[in-house]
Amino acid sequence: MKKTKHEKRFKWWVVLVVLIFVLLALILSLNLNLKQIPLENTVVVKIEGPILSKPSLYSFTTATYSEEIIKLIEDISKKENIKAIIFEINSPGGSAVASSEIAEAIKKLNKTKVAVIREMGTSGAYWIASANEYIIAHPLSITGSIGVSGSYLEISGLLERFNITYQNLTTGKYKDTMSPFRKLEEEEKEMILKKLKIIHNHFIEEVAKNRNLDKEEVERLANGMFYLGTEAKELKLVDALGSREDAIKYIEEKLGIKARVKEYKKPRGFFERLVEIQAITSFWIGRGIGASFLDKNLIFFNYLDINT
Repeated sequence: MKKTKHEKRFKWWVVLVVLIFVLLALILSLNLNLKQIPLENTVVVKIEGPILSKPSLYSFTTATYSEEIIKLIEDISKKENIKAIIFEINSPGGSAVASSEIAEAIKKLNKTKVAVIREMGTSGAYWIASANEYIIAHPLSITGSIGVSGSYLEISGLLERFNITYQNLTTGKYKDTMSPFRKLEEEEKEMILKKLKIIHNHFIEEVAKNRNLDKEEVERLANGMFYLGTEAKELKLVDALGSREDAIKYIEEKLGIKARVKEYKKPRGFFERLVEIQAITSFWIGRGIGASFLDKNLIFFNYLDINT
């Protein structure tokens, strides 16, 4: 007996409804499985290269910008699933302002915070490390170098050699202080050193407060010299020797959790790739890695580059 058109249509409707139910069941099952995937509870943020306030014409591709790090810290602070953050440091330091800004943002972060110093964590980078509750350093890393330096290029001798005259047209007595076209007067050197000492003293006070050390003890160490990780531990500048894995163990033991780690990686933009060669060349010419100081000049935390 042949089926009527009505019966055939009913059969296809039944097949269609069954397929829809099967599809919904698959989607529901997939969603349940996704919900069961544990979210990361620990993040790694890298502090690499010179520490600057924001990208500029003289920026490195591998650099840390306080504006970006602060924004990242603010975003992390809003994530309830994130219980701890590891700041992995490999930096010589940089701008006093940028280093201070990042350190203050870290101290405001209401999560477990651990710094890991790999090859280098000196000057401004150590300031940032000190803002964490726990510091781990590689035994052979270089840390500390608590000091401030101001530098600029002076080419007055070169001008004299080629019989070039520098004409100073300013409305203030010290407006052209640190101009590369003339030598500094002794009075000007003393004024600049006083300003550097103010920054240095602030640096010392922050480290003493962050590390719970006596200011006098930090002053004794704040001679600009770097310390190996093993020395830094003896001097109480770091808490332990090790690596990222040791930081993870510290977090797991303190919080009683199994750390699920996610590493935040900074994407390289087109502009950063474009200016990479020019930026590195400009730095070594003498432009520096610091913040602007006294119009067209730079102040930056001192560091030592070691090659083996």
